[in-house]
Amino acid sequence: MNRTTPAGTPLGDSFHVFDTTLRDGAQREGVTYSVADKLAVARLLDEVGVGFIEGGWPGAMPKDTEFFARARAENFKHAALVAFGATRRAGTTADQDPQVRALLDSGAPVVTLVAKSDRRHIERALRTDVTEACAMVRDTVAFLRQEGRRVFLDAEHFFDGYAFDPDTALRVLTAAVEAGADVAVLCDTNGGQLPLKLADTVGEVIARTGFRVGIHCQDDTGCAVANSVAAVQAGATHVQCTANGYGERAGNADLFAVVGNLVTKLGMPVIPAASVPELSRVSHALAEIANIAPDTHQAYVGSSAFAHKAGLHASAIKVDPLLYNHIDPAVVGNDMRVLVTEMAGRASLELKGRELGVDLAGQPAALTSSVRKVKELEARGWSFEAADASLELLLRNEVAAAEDATVDAPPFRLESYRVILDHGMDGEIVSEATVKVHVADQRVIATAEGNGPVHALDAALREALLPHLPWLSEVRLSDYKVRILPGTAGTDAVTRVLVESSDHEREWTTVGVHGNIVEASWLALCDALVHKAMRVGQPVSSLSP
Repeated sequence: MNRTTPAGTPLGDSFHVFDTTLRDGAQREGVTYSVADKLAVARLLDEVGVGFIEGGWPGAMPKDTEFFARARAENFKHAALVAFGATRRAGTTADQDPQVRALLDSGAPVVTLVAKSDRRHIERALRTDVTEACAMVRDTVAFLRQEGRRVFLDAEHFFDGYAFDPDTALRVLTAAVEAGADVAVLCDTNGGQLPLKLADTVGEVIARTGFRVGIHCQDDTGCAVANSVAAVQAGATHVQCTANGYGERAGNADLFAVVGNLVTKLGMPVIPAASVPELSRVSHALAEIANIAPDTHQAYVGSSAFAHKAGLHASAIKVDPLLYNHIDPAVVGNDMRVLVTEMAGRASLELKGRELGVDLAGQPAALTSSVRKVKELEARGWSFEAADASLELLLRNEVAAAEDATVDAPPFRLESYRVILDHGMDGEIVSEATVKVHVADQRVIATAEGNGPVHALDAALREALLPHLPWLSEVRLSDYKVRILPGTAGTDAVTRVLVESSDHEREWTTVGVHGNIVEASWLALCDALVHKAMRVGQPVSSLSP
């Protein structure tokens, strides 16, 4: 059963976090949800503690009709399902309007009705007058309330309409509230508002009407989150958002940024306390369902939201992480990261080493040599910012060298490799690689084919090593990125390769740089296997320079 009045947050029904990812968010270019996807999204949103999930427009969209039918079997802990639709058409009655009937048939305990509140839209788009438009709102709300549904009104284009003709905009709100609507949601439909003016309007509407007011913001000015928070500070107690800001054009107010601000900056417990550390996980899971790469720079939940690159930042963070972090990242389920680049100083590398399990604090010589080595390699095109595994191997090598310790040999040693491209008469191109390696005191030669030179090289290396390194069967090459470095061109171009590997427990990234793409790939592949060997208890050194 879906509750009509969610009470999963300490604020109960006094404040609504209303998610419209499955309706407004689905209008983002490139997003297409199946019914199964929509159900998975709804479950995740419920996990994070939103109060209302707008599932779509039943009757108008067959997929949404099916979603509501299947969602009846779900047992949401925090959220009530909401059906979205329009008021009755002009010249009809609500009980005879098929679209209104479809809202009832959905079984959703809550209905959001959209109504135009800008007189220009009423007269030009609806082609009716304000009196009839208000009657359409009043009749539909009253009918749905009579049928036992809770009703919210989305006042479309409210801010533009209020600026043009405030009396008409307020007449539409009044028609809804007097007929039984719980919340009058003020919609910045074209996303053109700025925070101060929007907040003034919200406060003025509340003062003039006394109505319970909500806010719905699009992001066309880049202010959707700021506008939503400003509206709440002005008195709105219902905020509509979408996961990761998905939506039409520039998108909607991002659920995770809005909730993050309300919880951590305004001290409003708008979702259950246990759900706040789940924000980052749920954001990334929802991105996967939408088949959109997570925004690494997204506020609060992005992987770079608490990543520090400048040495000045790292020096301060070493003293106190909160000197450059606006909150403890763990509050929202995120982590602080120190990025190691040519900008890195001693503090950056020391903190990064600690993160990777390499203690450089008591190793001044190793720290100095590590900083020098990183800067030298970065100047030649290497990048350790996204290649923690290669960086860890480098740091461990430098520590061993500073201690005059013997650096353990890698699990294998390359003698040579060769890659051949075979262009067949049928036009098919096949890559063949042969590797000669020394492993377990044996010289091994292996040949394999692949759909490209790197694939063939990886396959040949695996064939040679697997009998001697059984853990290799767990390792998968999960991603491969190639970049021609700026300032280089033609046959002299320098190539950087990032290889992302994974096993059944974790993922790790390694880097290789060379003028030859195959050699760059080889360096990254080797570091990936060396890093895995280290993790399975075989201490080894990096094969990278």
